[in-house]
Amino acid sequence: MIMAEMAAFDNFKELTALADDLATFVRQAAVEGMAAHEAEKGVWQRVLAMGREATGHFFRIQGDGDVGEAIEMPEGRELQRLPEPHRRTYHSIFGPFTLSRYVYGSREGQRIDFVPLDARLELPEGDYSYVLQDWAGTLGVEHAFGRTAETLRAVLGLSLPVDSLERMSRKMGESVEGFRTSLERPPAEEEGAILVATADGKGVPMRRPADQRPVGARRKKGEKANKKQMATIGCVYTVDPKPRTAEDVVEALFREGPANRREQASAPVAQHKRVWSSLTYQQGDTYVDAETEVFTWMAQETDARRGEGQPMICLIDGQRSLWTSCARHLPRDRVEIVDLLHVSSYLWDAAYVFHPEGSQQASAFVRDRLGRILRGEVGYVIGGLRQMATKRKGSKGRLSAAKQRTLTKVSNYFEHNRDRMRYDEYLAAGFPVASGVIEGACRHLVKDRMERAGMRWTIDGAQAMLDLRSTHINDQWAAFQTHRIHTETRRLYPQHQLLQGLEFHLTT
Repeated sequence: MIMAEMAAFDNFKELTALADDLATFVRQAAVEGMAAHEAEKGVWQRVLAMGREATGHFFRIQGDGDVGEAIEMPEGRELQRLPEPHRRTYHSIFGPFTLSRYVYGSREGQRIDFVPLDARLELPEGDYSYVLQDWAGTLGVEHAFGRTAETLRAVLGLSLPVDSLERMSRKMGESVEGFRTSLERPPAEEEGAILVATADGKGVPMRRPADQRPVGARRKKGEKANKKQMATIGCVYTVDPKPRTAEDVVEALFREGPANRREQASAPVAQHKRVWSSLTYQQGDTYVDAETEVFTWMAQETDARRGEGQPMICLIDGQRSLWTSCARHLPRDRVEIVDLLHVSSYLWDAAYVFHPEGSQQASAFVRDRLGRILRGEVGYVIGGLRQMATKRKGSKGRLSAAKQRTLTKVSNYFEHNRDRMRYDEYLAAGFPVASGVIEGACRHLVKDRMERAGMRWTIDGAQAMLDLRSTHINDQWAAFQTHRIHTETRRLYPQHQLLQGLEFHLTT
């Protein structure tokens, strides 16, 4: 046990006075008929003042951490108490505090080996409290750092520099990988019957390195101020099957009829969606490839979560590199499905070759061929498109070279992905055929936070935000904070067991 010599803890006059002031304010506000919002602000200001006073009392009670002239370490080495107390700043949600405490080492000017008070209070490595880091991080994954600083100032009266918030984000992001690898598989009874892995890419606007920025006030013609760097986003989830007909899907996609309303009302819910994203970047001498990183994680996730005999689906658009990574990393017995929304976008491209955009004829063109594809008639659609292109070559209304290229592109895309377009089988089995989950993840993970007007990112800052934001989206933020604090505490204070034999002198 930690031994303590304590004075009588009855000297809380300041805190008691603040509590009395709060009670007086509430009574007076009620009697005077103060507006509710003004009363609310007055209460909150007094609560903050009480919190600061109470936290200050907490630190004053701890004393200066003097536990004797020397401490014997577990390995037998003796540390000496250095002559003068050392100061550190602790920024809490109630404002900054300066802690003066004794430290132990070999001699002044050398490395400090042990700080008993820091270890006892499990203080963070930096100046900002874990609570403040948590709150700032929660705001920072949703809002620009400038807005985060404004919110903390408005709510808590704190003034945090934007660059401090950015550093805090990067530092916190370093803990995500360890947390992610520590996660256990979700409970089997909460999983759906089908395991789905899906991925996509999304550009992140990057800040151009200083040595690559244009010289002078103006850029050259066609030169962009900054470039986007692709982030690969991966998602693994489970879902229960939902058998459908081709007609159900067509009506749902065209947003018409009772089938669409039934589709939306009865759609199975994706269970335990886990999202992660990575940029491609150079880390020292190591080249980090985004797709390799994400698909390696997806392989680990699917391997951990897949039940015996459970169907496993890889649902992706037509990007060839993603399918290559899928084949390289995911199980051989996977079912590959090309995103139906991507297929339909190609059909619209083909429709606009023959019909005006927005016309009923274009809509009917897409509906007819989409229905055929969903019924397993991909070959018929490919043959029909090629035949239409051939017939128009020598006719009076022959197609332009650009339109011919469009039809060739569409036909080749369908031909290349033909084995991934067996939608009649997928619908009968109740498999998902559209990648709405990953599309939503791309939008929410990247666009909603990282593509706002004027935002430009460094590699370190962008990867940290992707890590933190994916953790937040996965509804793992609280668990991540607990894991991060526990891990950092064990790293900072490996001698924590020494506290059991030390005598702390607590004061008022």
